[in-house]
Order: sequence, then structure tokens, then C-alpha cells
Amino acid sequence: MNRKIAILSDIHGNFNALKAVISDAEKQGVHEYWLLGDILLPGPGSKDLLELLYQLPITVKIKGNWDDCFLEVLDVSNIDDATDIYLARLSQYLCETLSKDDIEFLRNMPTRVKNTINGVNFSLMHNQIEKNWGGALIPSSEQINFDHLFDKDTDVAIYGHVHHQMMRYDTNDRIIINPGTVGQPFSLWNKFRADNRAQYAILEVDDSGKLDVNFKKVTYDTLCEIELAQQKSLPYFELYKELIETGINHTHDIELLQSINQKNNYENDVKHFLEQLKISKSL
Repeated sequence: MNRKIAILSDIHGNFNALKAVISDAEKQGVHEYWLLGDILLPGPGSKDLLELLYQLPITVKIKGNWDDCFLEVLDVSNIDDATDIYLARLSQYLCETLSKDDIEFLRNMPTRVKNTINGVNFSLMHNQIEKNWGGALIPSSEQINFDHLFDKDTDVAIYGHVHHQMMRYDTNDRIIINPGTVGQPFSLWNKFRADNRAQYAILEVDDSGKLDVNFKKVTYDTLCEIELAQQKSLPYFELYKELIETGINHTHDIELLQSINQKNNYENDVKHFLEQLKISKSL
């Protein structure tokens, strides 16, 4: 039987973008979904976003680096700089609504899945095979980095992480697919930066193993997403508003984050939150 699969990656808590993508995928008649990680943060989507995903026929789910960052905070990792405070404060926000089952859903996701459909062998990951973070697979990376996505029996490698829709090949002419980002579209080229449509891909595999890939971009209500973030008192709201409007992310802008943390007393919030986590773990 022909299989039609929606590949989603890098939702990053963008509730309205995900809702628009799901609506579009349903209109395309997809049979199942592959989820490549970075589900939550820094957007306002939390329990409500996961509830959308729980309703889908997801047959593959992968853990992204932001998913790991959230889980590391819950495991009471060290807070060394302003970025750590940023991630911890956003994680505290998530914990206001997520249940233990929601957290286990994230914790139990693997970092890589191998799947075979109609004789075609797929390898799915968030970024590299060995690690789900880093810049080794940005579009301008050397060919050898992309070759490392494959082992001997893989025909198609699929990854997310870099927020760019791509189809390219390894040196043996095997296929590499990146579906782009649902929640954080971005381009280094100024002329394309205004395109803030949500991205995903539809993979179709026929009975004989022939492939078709359709890269999709879906318009969603960005104003509604910004309003949702404000209504839900999302920490670092102004940064998220800028992210939605421009695609610019300040996750590693230490000086800016330090200023925001001090202004909003986020460091003390985080210290109290981590102390409570330690107490709950000791009970």
C-alpha cells in the first residue's frame, strides 16, 4: 500500500503554526506523522500543544536538543550563565501545565529511529546520529558531514534541527531530507526572511518503493500566536514576539539575556524552582 507521511520538526512551542500544519496535512490525506523533535520551547505551547500531537497517528518520534534541555533542567543540571537561566525559566513555565505523563512522553523519545517502508530503509534523527545538537549539518556544511548520516543499509536519511527545508544526496547518491521547521522559519538571506510560513514535508512511498517528497509552507496566524504568548504570560515574551516577527533568535545573546533576567528577577525564580525540584526528588 502507498504510504503518505507528514514529517514535522522543530515546532518549538508554536501552537498556532502546528495547528495550521496539521490542518493542511489532513487536507493532503496523510496516513501518519513522523516527529523529529524540538517540540516545546521557547513558545507558549505546552499541555495544549502536546494534546494536539496526542491526537495524531504518530509512528515515529525523535528527541531534539531542546527537549533534552528541558529534561536536563528537571534533572537539576547546573545553572552557569544567562542562557541556562533562560532555559530553566522557560522550563519552569512548562511545568505549570505539564503532567508526569507528558514529561515521560518527552523523556521516552529515542534519539534515532530506523524504519523500512516498501523496501526502502529510512534513518531518522534530529541532527547527527551521535548527537542532536550542533551546527555540523547546516546547508553550507561540507559533504562529508552529510555522508556521516548513513550506515551501510540506509537508503534515506531524514533530520531536522537546522530550520531549512532541503533535499540533497550523499556521495553514494542516497537521499537526504530535511522538512524544515514548523515553528521557527528563518533565512540568512534578507530577501527571504519575511517568509514566516510554517514548514513541513510530505513523503509518499508507493508499493514498489518509489519516493515523492513535497515540501510544504503553510501560512498561519502570527498575531494570534503572539497574543497567545502574551495571554499565557510567557517568560521572555518580547524575545518570542521578535522571533515570530523576524525569525531572529537570542538564545545565546548573553548580554541581552542578563539584562532581561535582572529586570524580571528570573534568576531568583529559577533558584527557587530548582530547590523545589530537589526537594521533590528527595521525598
